[in-house]
Amino acid sequence: MKLLHAADFHLDSPFRALRPEQAQRRREEQRELLQTLAALCRKEQCQLVLLSGDLFDSKEVSRQSLDALKAMAEEMTVPVCIAPGNHDFYCETSPYARESWPENVHIFTEETPDSIVFPGLNCRVWGAAFRQMDCPPLENFHAAGEEIYQIMALHGDPLSNGSFSRFVSKAAIAASGLSYLGLGHVHRTGSIKAGRTLCAWPGCLMGRGFDETGEKGALVVTLEASVSAKFCPLPGRRYETLAIEVGDNPLQAILSALPVDTRQDIYRITLHGAGEAALPELQAALQDRFFDLTILDETTAPKNLWEAEAQDSLEGLYFRLLHKAMEEAEGDDKRQLRLAASLGRRFLDGEEVQLP
Repeated sequence: MKLLHAADFHLDSPFRALRPEQAQRRREEQRELLQTLAALCRKEQCQLVLLSGDLFDSKEVSRQSLDALKAMAEEMTVPVCIAPGNHDFYCETSPYARESWPENVHIFTEETPDSIVFPGLNCRVWGAAFRQMDCPPLENFHAAGEEIYQIMALHGDPLSNGSFSRFVSKAAIAASGLSYLGLGHVHRTGSIKAGRTLCAWPGCLMGRGFDETGEKGALVVTLEASVSAKFCPLPGRRYETLAIEVGDNPLQAILSALPVDTRQDIYRITLHGAGEAALPELQAALQDRFFDLTILDETTAPKNLWEAEAQDSLEGLYFRLLHKAMEEAEGDDKRQLRLAASLGRRFLDGEEVQLP
């Protein structure tokens, strides 16, 4: 048996850090990505879909996002099981309660786990919903039923006992009797094996900030004698961060560190080291290389490499000799001598020195 597991779509996120027109485009891209997810389901020939909560960023959902989610579920054609999370919690006024949903969609509505059986798959799917922020943990749950595959969709946090979301302990996972526990809430993909149960979480479907960097996507889970989960990255803009030592040429230092094509991505570049960074000029020179760019200046004022020359000491002699040699040198030799002076200055000042 093969299933598709996704979570944390956060449809209609505000994207407040972006310009209004960029934020609107990002919300459109969230909806477009649902069609890509439906295509992945068909390509992988998945027989079941688990959606583990926070599909909406809040209970106030646009008509476009509701229609896009319903269209995705219909295109998948296989059973789609939804476990509402803390952002899209179930209540009488939530879209899960007031909207009509495709026939292949099952929404869990209770705080404690209940189940639905799919006889053709020899599978029982368990699930629970957030109805308020403080939901019961998974303790004392054990799957009942004769089906070969016992699966659960749940919005919960397996990593932090102090989480504001439902904590799911490793002991509870091991005691659950489940073949697979599909969680949402944690926005970076991961997994835990406890007892005979594989517990995994796909991370968010799309990065929305610099705390959600790198590739995002969904899990394709194969259940046989053993259970395995394969992360499938989905296309789209990525959030990335870079820390750059400015050196003598900040623009060149940045360009040298960038991948070949960053035009569709959102970057935050932090400048470090001793040097001068003209942020407006750097921003103007680089802006067209990104969907959006933030540059942070954490540089320190450049040091006078030659201030020790006047000293009657070994340190003074060292810098006098270097300075004289540098003035007589050309090209790469000149750059190497200046680098030697810079590293020597930092070493003598007690700073950590890493050779380039």
